[in-house]
Amino acid sequence: MGEQPIFTTRAHVFQIDPSTKKNWVPGSKQAVTVSYFYDSTRNSYRIISVDGSKVIINSTITPNMNFTKTSQKFGQWADSRANTVFGLGFASEQQLAKFAEKFLEVKEAAKLAREKSQEKMETSSEQSQESGRETPSGNQASSFNGTDDEKISIGPENEALKSEVEQRKCELELQALRESNARLQEALEEEKISADNWRSRVTQSQEEENQLRNQISELELQCKEVNLEKERNVQLTLRIQELESDLQDKQQELENLCKQAEIIPQLMAECENLTAKLQAAELKSQDLSDKLKLLQGEIDGSQHKHKNMKTELKKFMDLLDGKIDELHEVRQGISKLGVDN
Repeated sequence: MGEQPIFTTRAHVFQIDPSTKKNWVPGSKQAVTVSYFYDSTRNSYRIISVDGSKVIINSTITPNMNFTKTSQKFGQWADSRANTVFGLGFASEQQLAKFAEKFLEVKEAAKLAREKSQEKMETSSEQSQESGRETPSGNQASSFNGTDDEKISIGPENEALKSEVEQRKCELELQALRESNARLQEALEEEKISADNWRSRVTQSQEEENQLRNQISELELQCKEVNLEKERNVQLTLRIQELESDLQDKQQELENLCKQAEIIPQLMAECENLTAKLQAAELKSQDLSDKLKLLQGEIDGSQHKHKNMKTELKKFMDLLDGKIDELHEVRQGISKLGVDN
């Protein structure tokens, strides 16, 4: 009848990472079917799980295996033949308990099957030795003691039949081993392809990470440059504000000077009036010779005052020219700063 499933459940399958021997590697993206199979031909038990066309678990249970519960919903066992450790994550504690009970039951059954097999081998070996001692050298068949119906002859034909049966059994086992080896080879090839894909994905992820780091470094440099530019703009803004304040002060001084300049025509008119008065006084000097000496002091005072006024007027005009030049230079500086900004 071949292999038949005797127990089936669903769980998330994991395998230990062969490189670290610590981390778990998921064998499937979701819960898959995990089954116990019994091979009546070889009297053996296996745990098999398949995800689509991919064999995830193909573990033959031996009496030396142990299933360990590492948490409320997770259990594991080591397979020395596959050189790995399998882990199962269940949806509930009850499913884990049932799987563990079935593992213990199958383990005991495998132990009994091995003991029976050893007993059969020992019995077969003893019978072969006895038949070798009892078989005569000729072609005459020998028989066991008993009734006529129970007598079983042992001769060359039976030995050939037994050999043929044993050979047929070995061929069947060899064929089963070849099929199992082919399945394992396919699973190994799929695992290699999956590992290569994971390696390529990791390499791609590392390259993308390096690119992102380079982009982050470039953005940080750009942010630093932007911050420096902002600081420069702040400094320029403060400088412009200072220059605007100075310009306002200069404009106020210019307005004051302009107001003072409005008085100059009045002063000039006063000077002309005094000059006219002086000329009139000179004309009257001939008639007023007695008053000349008295008025001479006044004239001298007026001339001295006139000179002082001219001197102050000249200084005032020079000062006004200097202020106008300074105002012109300030306007040129402000225009230059506006162009640079």
